[in-house]
Amino acid sequence: GAAAGGALRGSAMAIFSVYVVNKAGGLIYQLDHYAPRTESEKTFAFPLDLVLRPHDERVLVAFGQRDGIRVGHAVLAVNGLEVNGRFTADGRDVLEYLSQAAHFPVALRFGRPRLSSNEKLMLASMFHSLFAIGSQLSPEPGSSGIETLETDTFKLHCYQTLTGRPPTRASPLPLRVRWATRNPLWRLPSRRHQVHGAR
Repeated sequence: GAAAGGALRGSAMAIFSVYVVNKAGGLIYQLDHYAPRTESEKTFAFPLDLVLRPHDERVLVAFGQRDGIRVGHAVLAVNGLEVNGRFTADGRDVLEYLSQAAHFPVALRFGRPRLSSNEKLMLASMFHSLFAIGSQLSPEPGSSGIETLETDTFKLHCYQTLTGRPPTRASPLPLRVRWATRNPLWRLPSRRHQVHGAR
């Protein structure tokens, strides 16, 4: 199956992400189709009036919201130097740098951090589990599970594909190739079998 998240903007919908998950819950393909749009830059005096804490190799706002900076936003840059994880581009530890009054005033840029590869795998697996639970808890027999999750800021659509069915002999080769590449559980025929019409 595949899950796609989109924005709610009147009748138009933008696609933010696409996740393709196999029947076992493994992430096969993922595409981000957005740029983080909530970035805020502000110059601060000492002491910093936000509480910053390390979390998953990032420096995040743990307490204090102001001027578009929200709890959960990550430090993206310090005085114009990009931050990668907990360190600036020149190798300085962000929390250590911000603990010293000599470095102030300081310009900090905050925003929503992009998901790491591990976080994407975890989200795909978690959604697959919720989908399976939803299918089993449904009062309707033969329920197909979650089709749409809707919040005030986005909709998550879950599309299922037919899997486990080989293409028919009558189907043309380009159609078979398209079908096979879209079906992650289909296995290629062994070498002793020849695809119909191929030479």
